[in-house]
Amino acid sequence: MTDNTVEHRRLIIAGTGIAGLSAAIYAARSNNDPLLIEGDEPGGQLTLTTDVENYPGFPEGISGPELINNMKEQATKFGAETRNGVIVDVTKEPAGHFRVELSDGDVYTADGFIAASGASARTLGVPGEDELMGYGLSTCATCDGAFFRDEDMLVVGGGDAAMEEANFLTKFADTVYIAHRREEFRAEDVWIDRTMEKVEDGEIELLLNTELTEIHGTPEDGVDHVTLVEHPDGHPKEKFDDPATADEVREYDFDVGAVFFAIGHTPNTDFLEGTGVEFDDDGYLITEGGRGGNQTATGVEGLFGAGDVVDFHYQQAATAGGMGVKAALDVDEYLTERERAGELYEGEVDAAAADD
Repeated sequence: MTDNTVEHRRLIIAGTGIAGLSAAIYAARSNNDPLLIEGDEPGGQLTLTTDVENYPGFPEGISGPELINNMKEQATKFGAETRNGVIVDVTKEPAGHFRVELSDGDVYTADGFIAASGASARTLGVPGEDELMGYGLSTCATCDGAFFRDEDMLVVGGGDAAMEEANFLTKFADTVYIAHRREEFRAEDVWIDRTMEKVEDGEIELLLNTELTEIHGTPEDGVDHVTLVEHPDGHPKEKFDDPATADEVREYDFDVGAVFFAIGHTPNTDFLEGTGVEFDDDGYLITEGGRGGNQTATGVEGLFGAGDVVDFHYQQAATAGGMGVKAALDVDEYLTERERAGELYEGEVDAAAADD
């Protein structure tokens, strides 16, 4: 071990969202001594949701932070440990264990590793965004759409996610508006066709060649209105910021009661590049899937994936939790087999270095 190695663990879990904490509860109960590394978004995306009404077992709903804290307490009760830190690199060592390096220079080793580091919803960085996230601004229509029943709602985006979110929100909204910075959508034809049917029915209205520049409101009262810019040739923000074309851009306020960003997610997988694990074209972790056991295994032995870091489709708290449970059961089987074969890492930590 290197001088900056803190300790060896049987199992390390990256992430303390629903997937990571579900895995930790099961792993701790299986005596696999899990250590969770929180990452730079402790608790995951659920901490941005003020009320969760669709997580099973809470008929009156529960706040996202409260659900996460309850799960963390439950995992700790069974012996899981958590530490603050951001993983910057994971490598599979010749002896079969993993070397896990944090941004502060600390290094851990582990026999098994579960990547539950999630995916970060892309945002626009516009004024009002930080203050109103979770208070009328959301990145998940299925999570939060029902809270804004009978309101006018704005969906920002032009791909499959935006079309899907807009169609879903028609269940609750007075009118759903889609703001897209170009004339043409990037979504698949089937989603465009479904959306245009809703447009003809008056449930959806399109704001093409239009971009959002500011969200107005307060955490107490939610979103009041937004500021939009429009240019007939598209990409109006670029033209608005250019003195030569600024006069051609129309800027106006628009009344809506909720805003949904649907501009995609970025999986948090950069730290895994040194393992040799496979990713899809969008950076999501590829797992074995299918039927039977070992569904969460990756192509790197001992490395398992769970939650939104794998799942680009469902991206729900309940599905992430279920996948975390699968990963814990899969890694338990892997560790048990290695232990029976006498293949677990037997490295010793230098006590003096660990005390530094």
